[in-house]
Formats: sequence, C-alpha cells, structure tokens
Amino acid sequence: MSPPGTAAGGGLAARRPRRLRLPLLWRLLLLLWLHAARPAQGQRAATNSSVPDVCATCHANATCQQKEGKNVCICNYGFVGNGRTHCQDKDECQIGASKICGEHTSCHNTHGSFYCICLEGYHPSNNNKIFIPNDGTYCTVTDCGRPPSIPNTDMIWNNISQLGSSVHYQCKKGFRSINGRNTSRCIYNGSWEIPAIICKEVDCGIPPPIQHAELMSNPSSSPGSVVQYSCQKGFEYAGGNNISVCTEEGVWVKSTLTCTVKAAIGNVSIFNKTCVKWRRSTRETNLKMVYLFHIQGRRWHQEAFFHEAVFNFTAEEETPELCLDLQAGMNYTVNITVVSPEPSRPVTVTIKTVEEEGFGNVSVFNDTCLKWRRRSGRIGVKETYLFHIQEQQGYLLKSSHETMINFTTEKENPEVCLPLPLGVNYTLTITEASTKLVLQIPITLPATEEELLSNVSIFNETCVKWQRKVARAGTKETYTFRILGRRWYQKEFSREMIFNFTTGEETPEVCLELNSGANYMVNITTASSKGTSALITIAIKTEVKEAFSNMRILNDTCLTWRRSIRSADRKEIYSFHIQGRRWYQKEFFHERAFNLTIYGQTPEVCLDLHPGTNYTVNISTGALDLSVLVSMTTPIIDPPFPEIEFVTVHGPVPALSLRKAEDRNGPISFYQVIVLPLALQSTFTCDSLAAVTFFSNATEGYVAAEFLAKDVADNMLISLGDRHYYGAFYNAPLKQGKDYCVVLRIISQWNKVRTQSCAVWAQIEDLSPTLQHMTLAGLGSVTAICLILFLSFLAARSYLHSTVQVPPAALAKGVSYETTMDAAGVGIASSFLEIESVSLL
Repeated sequence: MSPPGTAAGGGLAARRPRRLRLPLLWRLLLLLWLHAARPAQGQRAATNSSVPDVCATCHANATCQQKEGKNVCICNYGFVGNGRTHCQDKDECQIGASKICGEHTSCHNTHGSFYCICLEGYHPSNNNKIFIPNDGTYCTVTDCGRPPSIPNTDMIWNNISQLGSSVHYQCKKGFRSINGRNTSRCIYNGSWEIPAIICKEVDCGIPPPIQHAELMSNPSSSPGSVVQYSCQKGFEYAGGNNISVCTEEGVWVKSTLTCTVKAAIGNVSIFNKTCVKWRRSTRETNLKMVYLFHIQGRRWHQEAFFHEAVFNFTAEEETPELCLDLQAGMNYTVNITVVSPEPSRPVTVTIKTVEEEGFGNVSVFNDTCLKWRRRSGRIGVKETYLFHIQEQQGYLLKSSHETMINFTTEKENPEVCLPLPLGVNYTLTITEASTKLVLQIPITLPATEEELLSNVSIFNETCVKWQRKVARAGTKETYTFRILGRRWYQKEFSREMIFNFTTGEETPEVCLELNSGANYMVNITTASSKGTSALITIAIKTEVKEAFSNMRILNDTCLTWRRSIRSADRKEIYSFHIQGRRWYQKEFFHERAFNLTIYGQTPEVCLDLHPGTNYTVNISTGALDLSVLVSMTTPIIDPPFPEIEFVTVHGPVPALSLRKAEDRNGPISFYQVIVLPLALQSTFTCDSLAAVTFFSNATEGYVAAEFLAKDVADNMLISLGDRHYYGAFYNAPLKQGKDYCVVLRIISQWNKVRTQSCAVWAQIEDLSPTLQHMTLAGLGSVTAICLILFLSFLAARSYLHSTVQVPPAALAKGVSYETTMDAAGVGIASSFLEIESVSLL
C-alpha cells in the first residue's frame, strides 16, 4: 500500500493534463524569427519605397495575382514561363489527342489555346464542329437515322445511315421529276441533307396528230393510256402502228400509222397515141365516179409554149376510156384523180405526141407551083423556108439558072409559085430554117403549055388525084408509078415499088400502099408522053395507133394489142423494159429488159411478174421509134407455207416456237393460232374461223391468239392456255381429258384481197394434269380423310362422357388408372376403354 500522501499526490498527478514543453534553445530561435519577420514601422516604410511594383513587370501573356499576401505574375492559361520575363505557348496537343481531347478526336494547337475535332465518322456530342473538352463534350459515332421521306418518291437506300452514306430518290410511277437534286447524304452533324427533288404527276397532254388520221376516242393523258388512230374518210391504211401510248416520261410514243389517199385507179395504159384506159379498183357496179384530169404539155424547141387543160370526166364503167385532145410534137403529163364519191390518190402518166415531118404531102401543081402541109406543132408559128433552084440537064447540074429565094409563112398548107421557064428540068432544094430539114424535088417542065398531070393533090395521106391532059380525055392511059421510100431516122430502110395503072377517067385517083413514118418520092410517067414525067413527094406520119392499138391487160400479167394491117404480115421487134416496186418492201426492186419478135396482127405476151407488186411496162418498137407505157398491179397470192416444227404430245402442253415468214407473195399482215377439237381437223379449211373467239365458239374451234407481223420475232415462243389476250382473242386454258389440234395460219391483206395459208402445228392427246398438281391433290385428299376421322373420334368421346354415369369410387379408380396408363404411354384410347369397363362393373 502506498503512503497516503503519495497516493493522493499520485492521484492528483494522474488527473492533470500533460503540457508540451519545448527546449529552451528552440524557444529562442522562434522568437528571433518572429522578430525578423515583423520589422519596425520605420523600417517597413523604407522597404516599400525601395522595392518596384511586381504587377508592372508582368509579361504580356501573364496576369498579376495576389498569392499569400504578395503580388505574383502568373502566365495565362495556355502559356508557360516565370510570368515576368517570358511566357511561351504551351502545346497541349503534344501529350496526345486521345488524352486531352478524348477518343476518336484530332487535336489542333493554337496560340495560347487548342481545339478538338472529331474524326470522320464521328461528331461532337454538342453538335459543334470544334470543341474544347472542358464541358464534357465527347465524340460519338455519326448516325443520321432513317432518311426523310419525300412526297411521291421511292427511296433507294442500303440501310446504312453513317456519315457519308447516301440515299437516292426517284419519282413513283405516274410522276416525273421537274427539278432538284435527287440525292441526300448523311453529314457530320448526324442529319440528312434535304433533297430538292420535286415529283409532279405525269400528264402527256393531247395526243400528237397524225396526217390524214383521226382519234377513235377521247382518252385520258395519264401514263399507260392508249389511243388508237384510224384513217380519215377518203384515205386508206398504208402501213405502220395505229396505237400511241402515254409513257412514264410524260410523252406520247408517236404512232407510225401512214394513211394515203385511196387508190381508185389502176392498170393505166395508153393507146391510139392520145387515148387513156384504166381500171377502177372499186367492185361496185353502176357507181358514177367523177375523175379530174389535169394536163400539162410543153415543147422542147419552144420553151415559151405551154398547153394546159383541166376538166372533169364522169364514167360508171369498170374500165373507162378517154381520148384526149392533144397537140402533136408535145410532151404531156396527165394527172388523173377521183374527186367523187371519195378522193383518191392521183395517177400520173406521160404522153409524147409524135411530131410530124417538116414537109408533109408535098405536091407540084401548075408546073411551077408547090404545096405542102406543115407540122401540126408549128401551126401558128412563122417559119422561113429557103428555096435553092438549080437547072438540071441529064444528071448534071448547071449553074446557068440558079436562084435563092426565102419564103416566110405561118399557114398550115403553104403554097408558093416559082418563076421557072418551060422546057427545062430543075432540082429544087427546100430547107426549113428552124429544123434544118432539107427536101429535094426534081421539077420537069414541059416544052409546051400542055400538062401531063395537072392539079395534082394528095388526100387521105396515101392517095393521089390529078387531072389528065385535055387531049387525052376519054381515052385509056397507062401510068407507070416508080416509088422510092426512105426514113431519116433509119438509114437502112428503103422501100421501092414499080407498078402500072390504067384509067380512062378525066380525074384519076389511086391509093398507094405506103408504110408509116417514111418519106416517099413518086415518079409518074405515061407511055404516050415519053420523056415527060411528074414527080410528087408524100410524107406519111408515124402514129402510135399503127404500132399499138386496143392495148389490154389479161389475167393481171398478160398484154395484148392490135398491130397495123400493113405490118401484120411481117415480123417486128418490140423491146420490153419492166420495173416493179412494193410499198411494203422498200428494198424490193424487180427490173427486166428483153426483146421480143412479134408475128401476127394481135400479139399476146405473158410476163413473169412477182405477186403483190406495182409494175411499169415500157414497150417500144425499134422500127418506128415509138413506145407505150402500161401500169400493171399484180394481185397477191397465198403467203408462204408456215415453217413449223410439228409436235405430238400426250399430257401437258409444251411451248410452241413461231418462225417469221418472208413477204415473198405479198405483205404478211397477221399470224393466228387456232385451237380446234382433234376430231374436226379433217374438216377444217384454212379460210374458216377468221374471227371466232373462245367465248363465241369454243366447241368447234376458235382463234386463241393473233399477232401483227411487225410484232413477231423469229422463233418466238407461244404458250397455249396462258389466259392472256393477244389482239382481240383470249388464249383460254385447254380442258383436261380432251384432244386438240393446233393450227398456225399466216394471213396477207393487200389491195382489198385477203389470202392465207395454214399448217397443223401440234396435236395434243389425253390432256392430263402435271405430276405436281397430282401430288398436291393426293396430299390434300389424305389430309381431309385424317381430319374427318379425328373429328369423328372427338364427337364419339364427347357423347359417351355425357351419357354414361360412373360411380365415384369407380370413377376415382378409373381416373387413377387412366393417369397411370397415360404416364406409361398407353394413350387416350386405352384410358377411355378402362373407364368404360369400370363404370360397367
């Protein structure tokens, strides 16, 4: 035990707080430091007056701040240095963009600062292009979301909405773009550019007009609208498509329909030089038709001369004829057009009228007088003739009496009397100034006033009439005729005849057998006046009727005409030049040229011409230098037999290959596919079922499809029974269990004539469904049977449960047993039987 005092003291010492005691040395040092740090008031004043102001010495990029009671120069944000002598730019980006700006960024240093930019494919969270990450801004993946919808457009987009992705817009069907950009891009701020595309509803407007055609209806002008054209009255279909369709671009596809004036005139021929014959195309009889003739004629040697005539001609014959009043020596163009009852396409023929010889029917009368007939083409025009008269003794010409005389006249039958002494023979040379034609005439003057032949004249072109000497009147006189004929255009031609003619008449007449187109010198002498003769010249005109008359066309390809009686007993060479063209085949051109020697008075020539062709036949004679132009149109014949690959099938119908036929015998117009029962194949004729559809006569055969020739491609596949319309015909499905025959028909239509040719294309027997259809039908039947059995089972079970009363104990036992059996996998049927047996106990 401790002493009390000690215990008490010890207890008191234990309760006092213990103080920190510093050593004495440390206390002294602390006092000295506090005294030095707090100078006297005088000393503090002296110090402030001697130290400069710190803020005035701060760098331009520094600010003065108080720190711990003192002013201090500190470099601004973005600069480093001591704040007074230097503050240089701090490159914040040198530590790395990801550290200072964040992920997916690029750092860009500036003077005293920096900024951040998101990399491509990312954008700032504050949607600004540049940022300083002091406000929590960061770069996130740029996703513009779904592009905006534009009215009346369809969007073409690959479902990518990141930066740089693009979407295209196109106008919906029935609309078209009128302006604006049709593309939108996902831009940096995560939004889509607004496209400027504007889609306006398509409107094709009024269908384009077709010459000589009219619209069959007033359709709409929306895309897909179809209009049909038909030729106007008086015009006929000449080719092309008569349909125009409004396209999605807002324009009408122009129809290629061509309508021409109906051709009512054909097989034009010229006969008797100025007569025209033709055949009208209409088959109607007793129909009066009014034709308009427009005739224009010119002469090559008279440029100022022009003959024109316009008149109407009415006829109801099927082959009208008209002889025109044309002048000789003219080139005529004759246009013939039907003006009533309907206008027609004009037909043009050319007629060249023969120019008569410069001197026709020259005769000497009153010994020294001449008379002749001028060319018809020169009537009314002044002509100058030069007469050169020379005296002749025997076969020698003497210049003792030589005279040059000019004679000008415009008469049709000029006469001139020359001052010639009697008893001298002269040679008279006459030159026509305009044509330089020369004619020499010997003139023999009697020694006395008595004339051998007086008042000599020529009539009916080849007949001579004169007056006998007065002293010989009443007595028979024999005259000897020496005739020499030549043609200036046929040097080898020479016809010489000598015959005697006895007469007692005072004014004898004799008609000579002379050829046309020749100049004849006729010397007449008498036995009673030897040494005295009379000489006359006769010029026989060349006429077309001499070579071609009654020109007719037989059987479409044969020509027949009538030759002159004078040339009927001798052969003559005719030249044929044939040219044929087809409007439906621009590249087609048939040309032939040949010579043919003709005997007899009515020759007949059959030409080898192609069907369905317009021909021009030029026939000329070399002997007479004449020609005639005949227009012929050959009818079309049956088109070529279809080239098919015959198919016989049992079961499903195969696709049939259609081969395009050639336009050899006329224009191919349509292709038709005909379906008829196989039993009727033997009674089918090619021209039957022309427009029978499935809905009008399906039991006896029908047209399943019709194709325009221009729409058919070679080896085009056709599927029977596809339920589509081809032309106006429905391609109906074929019935199962039936036998069919398929026929391909090719149709040609031209000049109101229709021809066709057919071929059996396929025979389809015991038409049955395909394997796929049979499999589906079988599966469907099995499924239906299973469903019926299942429903019957459910109905029976429900009926038993509702009618049989089961005791509770038995029911519980049955239920327990049923549960057990179910667990054992026996099934519903076993459980049901067990319940039934229990309830019967």
